[in-house]
Order: sequence, then structure tokens, then C-alpha cells
Amino acid sequence: MKTTAFTNFHIELGAKMAPFAGYNMPIEYTGIKEEHICVREKLGVFDVSHMGEFWVKGPKAFGFVQKLTTNDVAALSDGKVQYTCFPNGKGGIVDDLLVYRINSETYLLVVNAANIQKDWDWCCENARAMGLEIGVDLYNASEEICQLAVQGPLALKAMQKIVDQPIEDMEYYTFKKLNIAGIENAIFSTTGYTGSGGCEIYVENKDGEKLWKAVMEAGEEFGIQPIGLGARDTLRLEVGFCLYGNDIDDTHSPIEAGLGWITKFVEGNNFIDRELFADQKENKPSRRLKGFEMVDKGIPRHGYKIEDAEGNEIGEVTSGTMAPMINKAVGMGYVKPGFYKAGTEIYIRVRKKALKAKIVSIPFYKG
Repeated sequence: MKTTAFTNFHIELGAKMAPFAGYNMPIEYTGIKEEHICVREKLGVFDVSHMGEFWVKGPKAFGFVQKLTTNDVAALSDGKVQYTCFPNGKGGIVDDLLVYRINSETYLLVVNAANIQKDWDWCCENARAMGLEIGVDLYNASEEICQLAVQGPLALKAMQKIVDQPIEDMEYYTFKKLNIAGIENAIFSTTGYTGSGGCEIYVENKDGEKLWKAVMEAGEEFGIQPIGLGARDTLRLEVGFCLYGNDIDDTHSPIEAGLGWITKFVEGNNFIDRELFADQKENKPSRRLKGFEMVDKGIPRHGYKIEDAEGNEIGEVTSGTMAPMINKAVGMGYVKPGFYKAGTEIYIRVRKKALKAKIVSIPFYKG
């Protein structure tokens, strides 16, 4: 099992550790609910070093990223970040990811931990077809980089203490290369997976220990806590962010998943599956990912069936939890047409019981 540059800190702090995507990762420290609330109200730090990082460089870099991703890379300028996905050529999604534009011939792709090898194979297959050299124009740096996500309303205020440039006024989904705690050329981006603002910081593994100590020291006066993957999941679900493998996968399209906003049918953006997705958008898909809130008492879980009032199956739950900030059980799932409108009554099959729920708009928690 792999470790990250921060694993020893997690163990010393008494984190509950478990395997995740081949890594020994912290699931929780003091408790998921407490950690969740800390991020919403103050700030917390996540070890997300298990994420994958691919560099795309050279004169063919732009064309490659534009072809492989659904968002419009041409809309990016230096220092901007874009949320997007890899379509799989069969109407599904290989993975969702972030694209960082360093300059016109240099891009950083940040992919999900569990999909690193799958994504790398997909990128290599397409790179060869487009004449990019593996290891030169396309390079897998996943084993060389560690990453901390400092999330919460006080995150940037705390991090300002240890960086050499102004960051508190940075726009959402932008980044800078800067000196942080004496570490040169760190990538500091105003991105994250919690819906509470903050940043993500990338450095080389050798600088991981220095970064952790500096972040924790800078955040101490603001009430910083280390946060595990358990709260990472409840935080993202509370604001309706998709999780690959649950809410999106190889069998669901971005149009079905409500990700039409990252699927740009602009001139020149001839991404894989464009025609198929355009047809879905025009003629409406046969299912859509929708949010719902439990009316009856119960927690929806991945894989539970969704039914109508007569007991007919109309879909399936993809994610569910008790949302700490609203104290309600919520979930997401794919449902058939006729059940999209907010307020529509549905039922979640929990063993032998059909528990009432209702369709609601996402995000569940609006801060």
C-alpha cells in the first residue's frame, strides 16, 4: 500500500486509517461531523496527494487537451483552471478532472486517485494517435507531487501568512506559482471539493513535511483541523458535487449528469463524443441526475432503488448521506423523465420499506 508525504502526520495525530485508491489514507480524526463543521465554519486541511497529475507540453498540447475534454480549453488564459471531463467515445465519462493552463503550450491535468492508471492509459492511447511523445509531451508526475487542500472561509486568510504574493483576492478557479513557506514554485490554486472556498497547494514530495508544518502553524490561530476522507465526501455531497464511480461513470454522460455547463458546443471544440452529447442535449436524455431530500426517516445509500408512488422502479441512488449543516438526509440519483421537477414525490427502497422523499434543487446547502 502506498503512502503520501504526510502519512506519518496522520498516524501521529491518531487518524483512523484505511486503504483508498491504493494509498493508506486518513478517513477521520475526531469525527466526520465535527470535521465537516470545522471546514464550513473555519478551515481544515486535507491530504489529497493521492490525486494524479499529468503534464501536457509542446505545440500539440492545446489540441490534445481540447480533443480529450468537453469544456472549451480555448477559453482558458494563463493562470486559469477549468473543471471538465474525459468522454470515453461511447457516451460515458472516463473521469472528471481539472485543467490548469500554465501557458499556451503547457497544461497540467489533475485526475482522480482511483482512475490514475485508467486515465493515463486513455491519454497515452490518444496521444500516440495525435503524434505526442509519451514521457516528453505527455508526462505522468503523479508519484512526484504531493498536495494539500486547505478549505473553508478562513483558509486564504490563514495561508496569506506564509506566501509571498497576495492571495486573498484571487478569483475562484485561478492559480499562481509562488513561494510558500520557503518552498519555491509551489502551485497555489483557489479550487477545492467542499463548496466552502479555500485553496489547493501542489509541491514536490521532498517539500511535503515543510508544507504540512507551515500550513498547520499558520492555521492554528484560526482553528485549523486535519480533515479525513469521510468529511470530504459529506462536504462535496452537501453542495451537490459529483463523485466519480458514484454519480458519474463510464455509463453516464455529462448531459445526463447535469454537467452540460462543462460541455461546450462552441465552434472549434471538436471533443470526443461531441455529436452524441449534442443529440442528447437537443432531444433530452432518458434519465437525469437529480437531488432529493428524505421526507421519511432514513439514510439513502448508493445503489438503493428509487420508485414512484405505485412501486415502479424509476431510478437508482448514486450518493446519499445525512447533511450536517442542514440536518437532513439527502441524496442524488438518476431518475426517469417526469420526476425532474422540484417538489416531485419519489420513494427510496430501503430493504422492505419504501421511504418517501422529494426532488429538490442542488446544492442542498447554500451557505
